[in-house]
Amino acid sequence: MGLNCAIDGPSGAGKSTIAKELARRLGFVYVDTGALYRSIGYYAVSKGADTASADEIVPLLGDISVELKYVDGAQRVMLNGEDVSDKIRTPEISMAASNVSAIPAVRDFLLNLQRDIAGKNDIIMDGRDIGTVILPSAEVKVFMTASPEERARRRYEELKAKGQDVNYDDILSDINQRDYNDSHRETAPLKKADDAIELDTTSMSIDEVVGAIEKLITAEQRKESAPFRTIPAFRRWFYAVLRFIVWIGFSIVFNLKYEGTENLPEHGSVILAGNHRTWFDPILIAIRVKFISAYMAKAELFDHFPLNVIIKAVHGFPTRRNSADVSALTRAENMIRNGYNLTIFPEGTRSKDGKIGRAKSGVAFIASKCGVPVYPVGISFKSKLHFRSKITVRFGKPISPAELHINSMSKADLRAAGELIMSNIAGLVDEDA
Repeated sequence: MGLNCAIDGPSGAGKSTIAKELARRLGFVYVDTGALYRSIGYYAVSKGADTASADEIVPLLGDISVELKYVDGAQRVMLNGEDVSDKIRTPEISMAASNVSAIPAVRDFLLNLQRDIAGKNDIIMDGRDIGTVILPSAEVKVFMTASPEERARRRYEELKAKGQDVNYDDILSDINQRDYNDSHRETAPLKKADDAIELDTTSMSIDEVVGAIEKLITAEQRKESAPFRTIPAFRRWFYAVLRFIVWIGFSIVFNLKYEGTENLPEHGSVILAGNHRTWFDPILIAIRVKFISAYMAKAELFDHFPLNVIIKAVHGFPTRRNSADVSALTRAENMIRNGYNLTIFPEGTRSKDGKIGRAKSGVAFIASKCGVPVYPVGISFKSKLHFRSKITVRFGKPISPAELHINSMSKADLRAAGELIMSNIAGLVDEDA
């Protein structure tokens, strides 16, 4: 059984270009499903059939043989023994492919072929219903999109480079029409799979898109070779009881309000990143998260008894601030892989006035290294705490590894990812707090 990556998205999003480059870099088999449908559309057009009519298309299927072959390292599409790789890339055939793909018999005709290839190889497969219909169990699912104008521009430049006489407005009109057809057809309409990562490529380069998806795939490969563990049930049960008791205690002392709890992780091994206001911030976050967390704490705290004992008891471990503490980063990665969440405060130090500071590079580094999502958390309260002070804790939507756009471990990439995380945290904090 191979590792399967499903890339879905609308016409002209660049799926094929990205999928081919990913397959080349990773040594995967590339399955161009669009080419399969285009081949059937091309055959139907060559026979003068109405591509929107099932009555006219279905009888032709018995005469069609489609194969994907590699010639001099490039994938070629063979239709009844003829290489039609270039002939199927015109706007007319694009529309024909959209029409025939809405016919259930056509989809059934190609389904077994696609699944057979996926079951035997590590593959990259792109199309419009790969993650929802063809390969619903694919380990990696991506929904690539871009604005219609950007997709039309890309297609226009691609066809012009091939010497074809095309008009931008006509291509834009075709794309808008195809978007409508693909998303409104009764059979396998274009839509994002529930567990797919959405990637808007409008302002991204090819290398950036490839890098983002490659990171998702390599993270999945790491999980297969060194799977994340699950904390034993009895420890999770004890933690749940303790968490409830602490919640009651804190609710008596403070007026606690939690928002965005629907965004809480459904499993362990994620990063919870929040702004840092008080020494008990980790407790405020942990109260509502049902999976045990580990914590980074400044090394100086471990010099004081009994504070060091307490911190270690709640899975805290030291990190030296203002330096690249490799041992702390390694410990953080190990905790995540052992089933713990990692609660971290990217600013590295508490904010006395509530203003959001800049993130250290550690949170982005760990998220990228482990291939796990970052859940932003905003903690808000007035400048001074007292009995029954109102404290609001907001959980934001997770930031996927792909959204962090860390294509290398360069300072620039890590800095940009850190700024993105802090921006999401800032959006959860009350401005007047």
